[in-house]
Amino acid sequence: YLTYFLCICLLFVCLSIYNYTYIHFNNLYCILCKTNEENISLLCCFNGRLSKELDLVGHHVRTRLDELKRQEVSRLRMLLKAKLDSTNAQSVQMDHASLLKQFEHLDPHNQNTFEAKDLELLIVTATKDLENFDAERHEEFKRYEMLKEHERREYLKSLDQEKREEEEKRIKELKEKHRQHPKVNAPGSVDQLREVWKETDGLDPQEFNPKTFFKLHDTNGDGVLDEQELEALFTKELEKVYDPKNEEDDMMEMEEERLRMREHVMQNVDLNHDRLVSLEEFLKSTEKKEFNNPNEWETLDDTKPVYTEEELQRFEAELQDREMELGRRAEKLRQEQELLKERSKALEAQKREYQQAVMEMSQKQKEQQALNRQPPSGPNGELQFQQEMQKLANEDSQVVKVPVNQNGVQNNLPAEPPQNLPQHTS
Repeated sequence: YLTYFLCICLLFVCLSIYNYTYIHFNNLYCILCKTNEENISLLCCFNGRLSKELDLVGHHVRTRLDELKRQEVSRLRMLLKAKLDSTNAQSVQMDHASLLKQFEHLDPHNQNTFEAKDLELLIVTATKDLENFDAERHEEFKRYEMLKEHERREYLKSLDQEKREEEEKRIKELKEKHRQHPKVNAPGSVDQLREVWKETDGLDPQEFNPKTFFKLHDTNGDGVLDEQELEALFTKELEKVYDPKNEEDDMMEMEEERLRMREHVMQNVDLNHDRLVSLEEFLKSTEKKEFNNPNEWETLDDTKPVYTEEELQRFEAELQDREMELGRRAEKLRQEQELLKERSKALEAQKREYQQAVMEMSQKQKEQQALNRQPPSGPNGELQFQQEMQKLANEDSQVVKVPVNQNGVQNNLPAEPPQNLPQHTS
């Protein structure tokens, strides 16, 4: 959903250029996030105003928003096609307009331009996603606590009777030590805010002023306290209970405590449920009876466990099934590993055979080359001339012999006198 969050950011930046205050959009949030009949009628009246405000946004910004929406529609179409392909429904004719209705963050009837309806859907969907995120955080913490308790019980089972009693005693002492902490003020109460005013802001608690306090802790100056700015107000209270240096203090529990405090404030202060606290909402909360006379805040140690014994048993059964499945996979992997080792040994033996064969062939080639270099021997062991030597001897025998006279002297004269010589007369 990164694309539609970017759309929201771009739109609000552009509208701020025209000096629209946050209170105006706060009213819009109030209308969008409630679903009763009164707010539905208000929403119908407000659509025209929102459309006119969007018309004041610069042309290049509207063009960019339209482009982002078309990109998001294209992405959703790809997801739908992939889903249909995975279900072997390629031959089914897709009706994109009807299929896109399952996505709640854009108007499926207008797939080309970004309009007021898209902004409304984005705000509602973003708020719902944030609520689901908090629910997931609570569920994750519950599983963490159940796993911690499961490991504790399993560890105690592995000990003998004497060591088990000692360990149980030690755990009990750590829990008691953790409960011995200063009083925790209810989040959002006058005592809690005055303590922040004194300890964090360094001001006189007798001069506490809610409006000034709001301005001091609106760190980004946007006119509202968001969830991060609210959670920062609870740091002093959490430090009374949790210290990362102490063995008995669990930092995961501290974050769950912080989340509980923020939800408590949002439930009592955030009147329009937009997950933001405006100055008006903050000042109204200081006028309530609970602000000056709050109930004592109960930490996680003071409340019931976040899980029941039945939930813990189901969780342990799930862990056992998962361990069995992991055991089967481990056994399968072990067998595959053994098979691979056997194949590796067979390949190594085959490799050695090939190397031995190559060495034998190389040795035979060397011996053959050595035999070809030696002259051949006769039947009695005498050496025989090679063909080249025999050929040379044949050439020598074909040389023209010089005639010899009767005395054995070579006759250098030709056997017959040359003809056609000139005759001399006396």
